[in-house]
Amino acid sequence: MQTRRIGDTQVSTIGLGGMPMSIEGRPDEQRSVATVHAALEAGVTLFDTADAYHLTANDVGHNESLIAGAIASYGGDTSDVLIATKGGHLRPGDGSWTLNGSPEYLKKACDASLKRLGVEAIGLYQFHRPDPTVPYADSVGAIRDLLDAGKIRHAGISNANPDQIRLSNEILGGRLVSVQNQFSPAFRSSEPELELCAELGIAFLPWSPLGGITQAGELGSRFAVFAEVAKAHGVSPQQVSLAWALAKAPVVIPIPGSSRPETIRDSVAAADLKLSAEELTRLDAA
Repeated sequence: MQTRRIGDTQVSTIGLGGMPMSIEGRPDEQRSVATVHAALEAGVTLFDTADAYHLTANDVGHNESLIAGAIASYGGDTSDVLIATKGGHLRPGDGSWTLNGSPEYLKKACDASLKRLGVEAIGLYQFHRPDPTVPYADSVGAIRDLLDAGKIRHAGISNANPDQIRLSNEILGGRLVSVQNQFSPAFRSSEPELELCAELGIAFLPWSPLGGITQAGELGSRFAVFAEVAKAHGVSPQQVSLAWALAKAPVVIPIPGSSRPETIRDSVAAADLKLSAEELTRLDAA
């Protein structure tokens, strides 16, 4: 597995997004654990989760506990694994998503995540989504405090715009290591953030890089060029999508969601897929 950098840590070029294993439509735990183990066997060392990946109000942190337990039960060496989690997004249990970016809440959420992950310091902690009722600087200030306190090793933000990226890096004293935004063939409006991250040397982690849980399987039928390039290489359109994202900049580290061993294995293979300049141009224009 090739690697890319988040802060001072080398991680696999392709990560695993854990959300599909814990929200609506989630599989049984055995299949989820098998998916995490398949990822580890394939060389994945970046696992992305969040306290909000759960179903009911009594289920908070389901995915954090699942990922941590699956990694702990793996028979091989996991010393180089980086678990990234997030705080500031909530699910009351009725299927909705709400926000709480207050410093007090974020610090409590981080403490709870620490316990569920069973670590002394979280590898990468990310402010999940801006809360319009709380000044953005206050929310990021809480992340800075957690970093200074040694409760987290690296600090990141998610669903941020360029101004918020610059402000966060300033508040964190140049220690912002990652930005996690939506980016895929169907959602390209985060290109300015991707380019800024490349300029600043900050990892850019595209979430839903295949189009999301309900549409990932239809990527080839929705974007014919991706299917054509995939056929030429004898691979899946999903692999082409991930290879296309990787080619955008050396800071890009896609985190496709998966809840099946076969899909994460297919995604990981994208790290070795080389696309020509002409193919990339065609894909960009799709």
